[in-house]
Amino acid sequence: MPAPGARRPGGRTAKVRRAVLDATQEALAASGFHALNMDRIAAGAGVGKTTVYRRWGSPAALVADLLDDMAEQSLPAADTGGLAGDLRANAALVLETLTDPRMGPVFRAVVAAAACDEECARALGGFYRTRLAEWAPVAVRAEARGELPPGTDPLELLRAVSAPLYYRFAVTHEELTPADAERAVTATLAAAAAGAFVPDGP
Repeated sequence: MPAPGARRPGGRTAKVRRAVLDATQEALAASGFHALNMDRIAAGAGVGKTTVYRRWGSPAALVADLLDDMAEQSLPAADTGGLAGDLRANAALVLETLTDPRMGPVFRAVVAAAACDEECARALGGFYRTRLAEWAPVAVRAEARGELPPGTDPLELLRAVSAPLYYRFAVTHEELTPADAERAVTATLAAAAAGAFVPDGP
């Protein structure tokens, strides 16, 4: 049986889903995961409470479906013609998202939700697997151009770019700046050149 919210129908049902997910995102941005209330989501979306409870069943299922939707709607990976430019574009996208007045609080809420709810944790993991897969060709192209050692793991390369930014965002709650993004890219390029992301490499 599919998980609540997993179907992707069209027509009126799709409009209901869009309205509910928009209301969920708005509520997460305003109040966080622990204040997420199904009745208020239904009211904000302009749909019946029974519809929301029947289709999603829990706040965690709402967050999980929202993350699925966000992954589907994410921008495609950059292709600047060079590895450094592509990684800078990746870091800039992460920075822009986490510092956005609306999306920053949304991501803070879903990270908090994932820390205490297994369904949210699986959904957040799925979101990032989707995004990493979208950006993996950056490394494949770079290796073909001779910019990366053969066998470089694309996912580890990309994780190295975003990890310092997420650490400041979610763990130490420091203000993120373009300098932080540039530092992450510079460190990743140096580590990649040394073969740090080649399995069983140095």
